[in-house]
Amino acid sequence: MAEKREIFTAKTIEEAKAMAAQKFGTEENRISFSVIEEPKKGIFGKVKGEAKVEAVYEQSKADTAGDYIRTILKNMGIENEVKVTETEDGAVIEILGDTTGAVIGRRGETLDAIQYLASMAANRGDKDYCRITVDCCGYREKRKAILEELAVKISKTVIRTGRTSALEPMNPYERRIIHSAVANIEGVVSKSVGEEPYRKVVISSTAPRRDRKDGYKGDRGDRDRRPRRDKKPSEYTPRSMDMMKTSFEKDYKRPKPEDSNLVEGDLYGKIDI
Repeated sequence: MAEKREIFTAKTIEEAKAMAAQKFGTEENRISFSVIEEPKKGIFGKVKGEAKVEAVYEQSKADTAGDYIRTILKNMGIENEVKVTETEDGAVIEILGDTTGAVIGRRGETLDAIQYLASMAANRGDKDYCRITVDCCGYREKRKAILEELAVKISKTVIRTGRTSALEPMNPYERRIIHSAVANIEGVVSKSVGEEPYRKVVISSTAPRRDRKDGYKGDRGDRDRRPRRDKKPSEYTPRSMDMMKTSFEKDYKRPKPEDSNLVEGDLYGKIDI
C-alpha cells in the first residue's frame, strides 16, 4: 500500500474533501480527513477565512497502476476514462473511450507495453506481486477469440498433413491462449521455442507421418510422374509417352490472338501473391 498525504484548502470543508477525491482519483469514503482549520463567521454572518483539510489516502497497488496509466494517457494527449476493478489476485484496468487505436496499437503491442509499465509501477519494491491486466474496449476478449480460432485451424492442417507448423512470435499471454486451445484438440501438441521477443508456438502431430513402403517420401505428384521400371526407355511407344504428359501439356493450347496483348503486369496483376 502506498500512502498519499496532502492538505487542501477551499471555501468549505465539503469542497476541500471533493478536491482531495478528485486529486487522488478515488471516492471520498476511501480517504481519511483531518480538519486543520474551519471558516469562521464574522459580524453580520460574513464568513472569514477558508477551510483547510489534511487528506490521507492509502493507495492500493491497483490504484497505483491506474494513476500511472492516467499519466501515460495524459502525456499521449488522450483523455480516455480509466476504470480500476480489483480482483482476488490483482486488478483489471479498463481504458474506455473513442481513441482506441493509439492505445491498442498493432496487434495490441501498445496496450501490452502500457500493461507492463503499469505492473512495474504497482509492484515496485514489494515482494507481494499484484497481477495487473490492462484492457481497452474489450480488445483482449476479441483477440482471444481470434487466437483460439487460429489454433483450431492450424491444428486441423497439422493433423491432415502430419507436418509441424510454427506460428508467428507472440507474447506470453497470447502463447498461453494458443496452448490452452491446442490442449483440447486430440492428435496435436504444442510447445514454445525461441527467445523473447521472438518466442513462438510450434504445433505438432502426435501421429507419425505415413510414407510409402518403398521408402519414397516425395509428394503424390512426384510419384505419379515417375516412369515405370518394367520397360526400358527404348520400349516406350508414342501412346505410352502421351500418357506420361503432364496435365499442363495435355490442356495446353496455342495462344489466341488476343493473348498477345497481355503484358507482364496484366498477368501477375490477376494473381494474389
